[in-house]
Amino acid sequence: MQRWAGKIAIVTGASSGNGLAIAKALVRHDVVVVGFARRKNKMQTEMQNVKGKEGKGKFYAVECDVTKSESIEQAFQWVKNNLGVVHILVNNAGVSTNKKFMDSSRLDWEKLFNTNVLGYIDCTKRAAKIMMDANVEGHIVNMNSTGGHEIITFDGMTVNLYPASKHATRAATEITHKEFYGSKIRVSGISPGLVATNITKANNFDLSNVNMNQPMLEPSDIADAVIYIIGTPQRVHICDLVIRPFGELKYEGQK
Repeated sequence: MQRWAGKIAIVTGASSGNGLAIAKALVRHDVVVVGFARRKNKMQTEMQNVKGKEGKGKFYAVECDVTKSESIEQAFQWVKNNLGVVHILVNNAGVSTNKKFMDSSRLDWEKLFNTNVLGYIDCTKRAAKIMMDANVEGHIVNMNSTGGHEIITFDGMTVNLYPASKHATRAATEITHKEFYGSKIRVSGISPGLVATNITKANNFDLSNVNMNQPMLEPSDIADAVIYIIGTPQRVHICDLVIRPFGELKYEGQK
């Protein structure tokens, strides 16, 4: 990680959960982190006491709604104006929905795909353009999901088209990696299983009929994975790292 000290990273969805844990881990490794999220004040509050080992780690909070192209444009313009370049992008922002497919509407599907897919793609293109123009070593890490590898449903709970969006992000990860062949940019995916974040609360899931007494990962586990992936030598390409909680019975209570 030493070669990334003082370099610039963007983390989307940095106000809570995995994104916040990743931002903290990067700053502690002396990376200059720009958090993109709608809740700017929350990012500032959460990160105000996080410091790097050698004083190079810093955090900047930039308000950004990844469902809106103009918001992404403004956020990247801030980065270009104030920091000049991007070396690392972590596409972490994501949403789900508690509605069954037949009870949901086009607006629900647009929210899913605008955040989980188009937000990734838009941020990836803008960050890669900056990396290529500056001719720097770059690394793009996409937060995928085990739901992007197989369709799993839980008794008493629906995830609607969330797995479809994560299948799309896995494909987008591979597509961009192939297109960037010959450049200095690596593209990696992380596919976690269940993580103890507030995504269910944020999306108003009714968990009264769901057995939540099962192994879960912590956001810090995902942050550790990001540090591992970007810390590998340039000759190493981690394509898709699948992380499940130890003790998980993959199909127990699942369809």
